[in-house]
Amino acid sequence: MKHFLNTQDLDRAELDALLADAARYKRQLAAGQRMGDELAGRSIALVFFNPSLRTRASFELGAYQLGGHAVVLQPGKDAWPIEFDLGTVMDGEAEEHIAEVARVLSRYADMIGVRAFPKFVDWSLDRQDRVLRGFAKYATVPVVNMETITHPCQELAHALALQEHFGTDDLRGKKYVLTWTYHPKPLNTAVANSALTIATRLGMDVTLLCPAPEYVLDQRYMGWAERNAAESGGSLRVSHDIAAAYAGADVVYAKSWGALPYFGRWDAEKPLRDQYRHFIVDEEKMALTNQAVFSHCLPLRRNVKATDAVMDSPRCIAIDEAENRLHVQKAVMGWLAAQAEVRG
Repeated sequence: MKHFLNTQDLDRAELDALLADAARYKRQLAAGQRMGDELAGRSIALVFFNPSLRTRASFELGAYQLGGHAVVLQPGKDAWPIEFDLGTVMDGEAEEHIAEVARVLSRYADMIGVRAFPKFVDWSLDRQDRVLRGFAKYATVPVVNMETITHPCQELAHALALQEHFGTDDLRGKKYVLTWTYHPKPLNTAVANSALTIATRLGMDVTLLCPAPEYVLDQRYMGWAERNAAESGGSLRVSHDIAAAYAGADVVYAKSWGALPYFGRWDAEKPLRDQYRHFIVDEEKMALTNQAVFSHCLPLRRNVKATDAVMDSPRCIAIDEAENRLHVQKAVMGWLAAQAEVRG
């Protein structure tokens, strides 16, 4: 049974097919054409442990546009809190165990989507991705990652936006900068992990720009990126030099994240983070590039992560990327439904 947990699980043909399907769905919607019935009579249970705007809206509407139905569940709010560890004496907050939750939802729905951010206390635990892996272990239907410690749906939306902008699906040789930006709070590394993964997978020359070694990403994702670059003919480097990183860039992608060595000790990390407000993406930095496009996964704090001028520039493709979430997720759901039909 196929799941959609991260793009590293896909071969290049599967990745390209998903992007092609998403582009087709986008053209059809723009032309006012009927979407299709890939999800006719099918349903997806969307399990949100964390807030969402784009993810929830795009999955619900995407399922509807393909003839399916989505139901939203929020454990701890409108659904029972869930326990994920085996052997636990459940005399605390959790009312039921993932072993029952995943199997019951599998009897109701044809797919399960899961959005669960890290707890931000112990990275050694958070990097195990226990919530997503728990659903995948016990579910008997496909599971979709709607963002945990990676964000594969965002990866596909980002890749499609870049292919649209450059007018080709061959992005090899493009200089791609993934830049850390300041945020008043420590944020999840998921989008940064995913951006590094997909940019190297597509053969771009990737620079991870961050203010200090403490902000380099987890070695698992650095390792994925290094292998991707070697296989695709791209490259990967880490830089702490703003001007050198931006110079000649074709793509600038911004994201904020907390320093992993300080995980769970965020009061100690804050003075370090507060030194680097100047990592904001502004017109001066963008002027160093090769007329680069700028993007961000959203939401974005204007004039903290990027200036108004950058966000409102015609070179900003963040809205295109956000729109693409709708279409790539339709492609993912349609692909999983087709896989289930073949299996059945």
